[in-house]
Amino acid sequence: MMANRPDAGDAMPDMAMETPDGGSVKASDFRGQKLVVFFYPKDNTPGCTTENKDFSALKGEFDAAGVALLGVSKDSARKHQNFIAKHDLKAPLATDAETDGLAEALGVWVEKKMYGKTYMGLERSTFLVDANGTIAQVWRKVKVKGHAEEVLAAAKAL
Repeated sequence: MMANRPDAGDAMPDMAMETPDGGSVKASDFRGQKLVVFFYPKDNTPGCTTENKDFSALKGEFDAAGVALLGVSKDSARKHQNFIAKHDLKAPLATDAETDGLAEALGVWVEKKMYGKTYMGLERSTFLVDANGTIAQVWRKVKVKGHAEEVLAAAKAL
């Protein structure tokens, strides 16, 4: 089931995703600046809320370092709007396609198990992309605590 799993040195796939305002965003929109794309499973769940709040809290530092942020899940644009409003999130969010989207292209749409059930879901993963659109660093199966700070340090060092 594992398709390709792009890694550091590979080009960031350029696939359009929906923004909460009904627009569209893709990695090439950020050419010329560094980009952090963080995938998280679901809006308004504890770990995902913490992760989004952590990135939001550091958004000023990412901005100062010339690094764009983009949080991605399969939640609808409407769910994203509610999530942003409820938690005053600063990091922009996007909705990945239900099938054959960026998550599949990056190998982060994976088989998961919970309570004995097997299902498809997003693996919490983060991609640091350089100004030329090349993946510089990948974090897979992310643990939320301290992650945003670690990504910021790596982005500043890039």
